[in-house]
Amino acid sequence: MNGSATAVWPGQAYPLGATWDGEGVNFALFSEHAEKVDLCLFDGRGRRETACIAMRWKTDQVWHCYLPEARPGQLYGYRVHGPYDPLNGHRFNANKLLLDPYAKDIAGCVRWNDALFGYTIGDKAADLLLDARNSAHGVPKSRVVDTAFTWGDDQPLRIPWHDTIIYELHVKGFTIQHPDVPPPYRGTYAGLATEPVIEHLKRLGVTAVELMPVHTFIGDRHLVKNGLNNYWGYNSIGYFAPHAAYSASGDISEFKTMVKRLHSNGIEVILDVVYNHTAEGNHMGPTLCFRGIDNAAYYRLVADQQRYYMDYTGCGNSLNMMHPRVLQLITDSLRYWVLEMHVDGFRFDLAPTLAREVHAVDRFGAFLDIIHQDPVLSRVKLIAEPWDLGEGGYQVGNFPVGWTEWNSRYRDTLRAYWKGDDSLIGELAYRITGSSDLYEQSGRRPYASINFVTCHDGFTLQDLVSYNEKHNIENLEDNRDGENNNLSWNMGSEGPVSRNLHIINARAQQKRNFLTTLLLSQGVPMLAAGDEMGRTQNGNNNAYCQDNEISWLNWEPDTHERKFLSFVCDVIKLRKEHPVFHRRHFFQGRRIKGANVKDICWLKPDGKEMTDEEWNSYYARCLGLLLHGDAIEEQDERGRIIHDDTFLLLLNAHSQAIPFRMPEHVGIARWGVAVDTCFEDGKRTDRRTFNTGEKYPLRPDSCVLLQLMRTPR
Repeated sequence: MNGSATAVWPGQAYPLGATWDGEGVNFALFSEHAEKVDLCLFDGRGRRETACIAMRWKTDQVWHCYLPEARPGQLYGYRVHGPYDPLNGHRFNANKLLLDPYAKDIAGCVRWNDALFGYTIGDKAADLLLDARNSAHGVPKSRVVDTAFTWGDDQPLRIPWHDTIIYELHVKGFTIQHPDVPPPYRGTYAGLATEPVIEHLKRLGVTAVELMPVHTFIGDRHLVKNGLNNYWGYNSIGYFAPHAAYSASGDISEFKTMVKRLHSNGIEVILDVVYNHTAEGNHMGPTLCFRGIDNAAYYRLVADQQRYYMDYTGCGNSLNMMHPRVLQLITDSLRYWVLEMHVDGFRFDLAPTLAREVHAVDRFGAFLDIIHQDPVLSRVKLIAEPWDLGEGGYQVGNFPVGWTEWNSRYRDTLRAYWKGDDSLIGELAYRITGSSDLYEQSGRRPYASINFVTCHDGFTLQDLVSYNEKHNIENLEDNRDGENNNLSWNMGSEGPVSRNLHIINARAQQKRNFLTTLLLSQGVPMLAAGDEMGRTQNGNNNAYCQDNEISWLNWEPDTHERKFLSFVCDVIKLRKEHPVFHRRHFFQGRRIKGANVKDICWLKPDGKEMTDEEWNSYYARCLGLLLHGDAIEEQDERGRIIHDDTFLLLLNAHSQAIPFRMPEHVGIARWGVAVDTCFEDGKRTDRRTFNTGEKYPLRPDSCVLLQLMRTPR
């Protein structure tokens, strides 16, 4: 031991990580195959190693010790000794300083240099040769924290799924250009908790923010070398520590304060989490944490070639979900963020990877089973991105009860329908009514479907109506990256236009079509931040490496964008006020006892109900959806029967106007126009109403919502 003045006691094998108990710090690190572990302490700037302590105690494959003189703020790392034998799956190299997998705070950033790699960089077989250089100067340091925080009366909001409206945002990009956020707070957790930002979220009417990755992540070496960065953050290296670059104060309490402020304003916090792979990449990647602690335990290796990694993610490696300590790492991390940081749920990136056992995706696998049984995690919001890149990785509709899913079939169907593709009305009907074909048979509800048209990955809403092709040249990958099949339509001109009012107005109307359909569909709507204000990425549909104005929100919208924001706010308000748009159960399509009406009815332009044959008309692009508010047949939380108004949703993706006859109704009735996307504010300028049997002038490429206005006899 260097620094003999440091007292060392045996400590405990639990809990893992560095735990301050008010008197000293317990350190515990799992490594099944290690031969020796050293705990390295550093000065306050992380530049000088002040002590190297042999952790002489080992219990159940956990190395541990207790330092009675250590305090919160202490920087540390590990050096783990063992065989460097890549052919047999082991990549121990005690020359490399390693992060604590359970570190609750990580100080500093990666400073890329060749010493960060466990092997001698050279030819294709270089990873078989150990590199003896010390990597400490380029590696961030783990930091001991005091987790105490005054939460007061903060409690989980537990907003029901059927009342949830999600807003996906990037912590930095959301506020970095906000003129009303104090400059020191822009792009930080503190900035997200400021009054102007919260007021925007409340005005919009969303109930939850889904934060793109805030677990500590690093920028890929090749990106940094090219002046780019891993902006999105799907490159995790620390599953307990908030990403320090998003902190104005450098204290983890800033994240907690943000959560508390959002909760006090009725907004839940959902984290986008990346447990499927780590930033260490494939066999040619750096040694920063898991690889050097116990490569064979933490990662899925190719069975007969353990030098290589199983890669279901396209990112070089996959965590080993068959190892109990890896499962423990993930579930401990999830519980920490719920119990200690008070978050309300998680969106799991490439979730099928977490459900893979020997190879195939198993919906009854260990990870999903653990979540289902856990008394803490089973009660929070669980969202799966239900696909990965492995064989059989597309699992939309296949996650178990208790999970919701990003519904890519919803996204693709809406894009194709409003683009004008044929033979889609049957598919469209399933999607806008909650996707019962995907979720009902397994016992799930309409809110199992997280509906979206755009998200962080792909075109923004403005770009979806402005570009037919991706324009990713600035990613420096020769425009090869990103999705090619965007199902987009530029309205006749590629990119921004300034003088062609026909194209400008057509694009604005198409955006209103998309968001009206999204917000009035059954299921849980998700908006991508900035879409409500015309955010553009200049046609880049894979801006993962663009930490600049391409990705950041512009908080100075022009007059048309401000009107679009008001339109979106109005439609969200309409959705929230009427339970017929966010039902708890699927439609049955049958007559309701006592009401003599169906809960849902699909109409043709002549006002009559569609036949089975007409669903299959390849050319049909116009339909009506009649929602009877008296036929909801559901109860609220207090057992009261839910009633609502009756609405008629008309969708016309034809390039021609179609007169749509108002359906017959018992008694004297008129239909008022709640939304017509042909108008900038969604309201008809004449404010007229329509009698039963009268024809509504449904314009080309438009969406209209009418509300039944009963008149007593």
